[in-house]
Amino acid sequence: MPSPETLIQVGLLGEAIDQGPVGVLVADENMRYIAANQFACALIGYTRAELLDLRVTDVAPAPNSPEQYTEMIRKGYLTGTTELNHADGKAISARYVASKTTVAGMELYVSVLLPA
Repeated sequence: MPSPETLIQVGLLGEAIDQGPVGVLVADENMRYIAANQFACALIGYTRAELLDLRVTDVAPAPNSPEQYTEMIRKGYLTGTTELNHADGKAISARYVASKTTVAGMELYVSVLLPA
């Protein structure tokens, strides 16, 4: 059982990330979004519920998105700039850092986004 201090730290970190100044998206190995913070939702123009119904290729539809995702899985990380589909249909440019992590025994992929 985690200590009370650890639980406080986890809670503070989760709240800080959710309200932080960068977009944070978490996806699974099938490219499905399973978590998104407020900044990511605002940046891309979707509600959290809408975003969690999407896949990486819905938001970053570049022809090589699946290959880039596979490369990120293989290497464990990937950085770059990409075009994202905003909910209003316009393309926006964003810088990203994406990496593999393990949470509660699940292999997940975290992306941090900033407008380019």
